Amino acid sequence: MNSLVFLCSQKVVADFDSLQDALGFLPKELYPVLFKAAFMDKRTLSLQLLVNTWPFPVLSFQKLLRKCQHCERALIREKPNKYCIQMVISGVVTYLIKLLENRRGSKSKGPQQRLQILDMTGLQDEGQGPESMSLWSRTVTLAKACLDISKQQGKWTRRTSKRRKSPYSKPPGPPALPPVSVDVWVDLFVNSTSYGVLKDALQINSYNALRLRCRDFRAEELSIASTVGLLEFLDPVGVRQVDLRFNNLGLSGLRVVLPHLTKFTNLASLKLPYSNVDVRRLTVGMEGSLQYFANQLSRLRCLKELNLGSSRLSGKLRLLLGDLQSPLESLELAFCYLLPNDLAYLSQSLHTPALKKLDLSGNNLSDCLLQPFQGLLMEAAPTLLHLDIMECRMMDTHLNVLLPAICRCSRLRYLGVFGNPISAKGLKNLLHKTVGLLDLKLVIYPYPVDCYGDDLPWPPTSSNLLNGNVDEEKFFRVSNELQQMLLSANRADVTWTTNLCRHNSLDFFSL
Repeated sequence: MNSLVFLCSQKVVADFDSLQDALGFLPKELYPVLFKAAFMDKRTLSLQLLVNTWPFPVLSFQKLLRKCQHCERALIREKPNKYCIQMVISGVVTYLIKLLENRRGSKSKGPQQRLQILDMTGLQDEGQGPESMSLWSRTVTLAKACLDISKQQGKWTRRTSKRRKSPYSKPPGPPALPPVSVDVWVDLFVNSTSYGVLKDALQINSYNALRLRCRDFRAEELSIASTVGLLEFLDPVGVRQVDLRFNNLGLSGLRVVLPHLTKFTNLASLKLPYSNVDVRRLTVGMEGSLQYFANQLSRLRCLKELNLGSSRLSGKLRLLLGDLQSPLESLELAFCYLLPNDLAYLSQSLHTPALKKLDLSGNNLSDCLLQPFQGLLMEAAPTLLHLDIMECRMMDTHLNVLLPAICRCSRLRYLGVFGNPISAKGLKNLLHKTVGLLDLKLVIYPYPVDCYGDDLPWPPTSSNLLNGNVDEEKFFRVSNELQQMLLSANRADVTWTTNLCRHNSLDFFSL
């Protein structure tokens, strides 16, 4: 139940005129709860007014919109409303312009700057729906806001320069006040469509009044030159994650890009999925590029998460990961065509005892990888929180072999087995054996093979399972049986679902 303070705040922000009249008398301690009430109820004009008069140096979405003592809802986990986000950004722009205008006429007087940092990190990247705002849209909106502020500054600078050149200009006055600026901490997502506007905004960062400070950087479908160009403008200290996907870099491209990542001294996460790397047909030159890639990875001293998904890395894991100075806590190697010696190396490496997240989806665990994977899982069991083994061609017999190792993962929170040809009996056995894992909260399971039509080939491929016809009535019965088993075991806190969208919301930094 919401607190009385929050309920009163909802009433206050609902009447913009009353809020405008009352702000001068309200204690500043009420601003955070007023902000949350306005954001939740989509009171956009009230939001803008609150930002314009924000009394603190920091306005942080993470702190303001997470669950607090006044309100049960944690808005930071919900789809961000685009009108609310736009009004917050507009409020900061209006605040800066007003501050700059007030200081333009006097170098020694003017209102003191209060707001210095707008922290927009942590918002969900959800873009579906007419009122939602994706990370890509937020990036473009902020970049355009930076350019708008820069244009205003340029006009004032030119006017001031003309006055100084005039023979009737006044003698120099007192020293100028400190420059006006607001740093916007934000996660950035750029592709070929938004590259130009983001590059223009980052280029003026050093002297603009509204400055972008990137925490997590994601780029898709960019050329090597464009990727490097944007990386050069990012703050070396603030970036914690770089995600470069669908950029078709190849080993030659990675050789160009990787040296530019070593300047990020706090880089904890590097994602390079779909980079068009295939080590199965290495030429002499490519062998050198692979070694260079490994050397550059070893220079990332703070690296904790690495995603090399959809790269053909057969037999090369020791070369790529062997020189890393500290253990990885998250390793994603989906569809990497791994060999038994790759998993054997991992099980003996410094990384496995520290692993919290492991993704081996798309590797064939039904054949010669089964026993090495079982050994790897036993070594990782004490620390593992998140395990993805989707589309690994595992049938009931293979799952039964792995169950003892899975059950030793006492801290496991997430298990993904979607896309494997497992029967309803196999799923019930999996649930029965894992119901004792008290931290396990989410299981993504496949449609049971006995719920498909008679035309399902055997053994089925992932494509057969994804495109095959499922008997909805049969699946409904199996799904109900699984839910009843959870209720009988007093584990209503566990979600068993075939919905992959639940999987996409999980993040290494929240583990």
